[in-house]
Amino acid sequence: MRPIAEGLFTETTPPHLIGGRHRGSGRLVFPRPDGEQYEPVVLGNRGTVWSFTIQRFRPKSPPYAGPAEFFPYAMAYVELPGELIVESRLTNVAFDAISIGMSVELTLVPLDPAAGDAGVLIHAFQPVETRT
Repeated sequence: MRPIAEGLFTETTPPHLIGGRHRGSGRLVFPRPDGEQYEPVVLGNRGTVWSFTIQRFRPKSPPYAGPAEFFPYAMAYVELPGELIVESRLTNVAFDAISIGMSVELTLVPLDPAAGDAGVLIHAFQPVETRT
């Protein structure tokens, strides 16, 4: 499988998101914008759930590029301590077990598990206790 887009995350174990640091102000962003104003920076891979929701309907296409068969999934804002808050899917956790402040770690998951090796990987966070 290949990443859904280049430069979003490392393909190391464990994976890390790749953000951008503004060369003038030092402000961190994710994802890193194109251009020379932002230098790449490897972000932490652990954080806490800042807020979350359950996506229970298929988003509009475009921009949604996921599988045709839709299954609900959890979305969260994850605070990476001392860095920034990123939006991400949550995985390997029951919807009713998600809570604000939950400790999570970065993992990579297929956007469409049915696509097999032809599919793409996206970043997601899972509870720290869970291993994939």
